Formats: sequence, structure tokens, C-alpha cells
Amino acid sequence: MEPVLSDKIDEVDFKIINLLQEDSRLSFNKVASKLGISAGTAFNRIKNLEERGIIKGYTVIVDPAKVGYAMTALVLIQAEGAHLSDVEKEIAKIDNVVSVYDITGDFDIAVIARFMDRTSLNEFIKGLLAVPYVKRTVTNIILNIVKEDMRIKIR
Repeated sequence: MEPVLSDKIDEVDFKIINLLQEDSRLSFNKVASKLGISAGTAFNRIKNLEERGIIKGYTVIVDPAKVGYAMTALVLIQAEGAHLSDVEKEIAKIDNVVSVYDITGDFDIAVIARFMDRTSLNEFIKGLLAVPYVKRTVTNIILNIVKEDMRIKIR
């Protein structure tokens, strides 16, 4: 996927993105009034950002611990190179998995996953080791989340 250059996004688009990152429930009218543009312009700009894949979606941020997911783990995985993409796709299907990343270094894949307890973590790790072409895993339990913010600070 070709990176989106900032010159393809103007100042109004950046302002819209920042507003929606702060509160994705803002109506088109509210976005328009905050930026001094018409609601139609706000609608068209937001739809264009969505169509271009710049805005990928809208979500609610849930505190995992408050809904029973008290454990977060960072799992590093070594996989057979020729099958890396297949392994990543298989892991991405697992419900507990929050993120899957290609990485450099001694490991090929980094996975962030959430669990209710040690038993579910244990089952997850054993399941990973059963995935074809997974050679090795190293599991790190996250003790404290200092910062977790997927918003991008722009302009």
C-alpha cells in the first residue's frame, strides 16, 4: 500500500481527523460548526477520507480489565519465512488477539493479546505452538500499561 503523503491532505482534513480522533461520535453538523464549514462540506470531506482509507473506522475504547480481561501479553513469534504471511493471518483470526505486527530482529511477529486468566493465556500459547510453521514463542506479561493510545497526533 502506497503511503499517503501529507500534501494530499489539506489543513481542513487534518482538523477533521483530529476532531474525530478526540470524539468519533461528532455529527457532521458539529464538525462543521467547530471548523466553520458547511455540514455538506464536512460530510463530503469525511466520506472522502473514509473512501481513501485514511479514516479506517470508528470504535469505542473499552477498559479490558473492567470487562474481565485482566491480563495483556506481548508474544514474540519465530516462524518459517516462506510461510510468515500465512502464520500471521491464522493468528489474526484468534479472538484474544488485539494486534499482529511484522517485526525485525530475532523474531518475525509480535502479537498483543488479552486474557481473562492464566489458564486462557496458557491455552492460547499452546494453540500458537500448534499453528503450522510456528517455530518458537516468547511470552511477556504486561505488568502495567503506561500509555496505550492509537490516535495519531497530526499538525
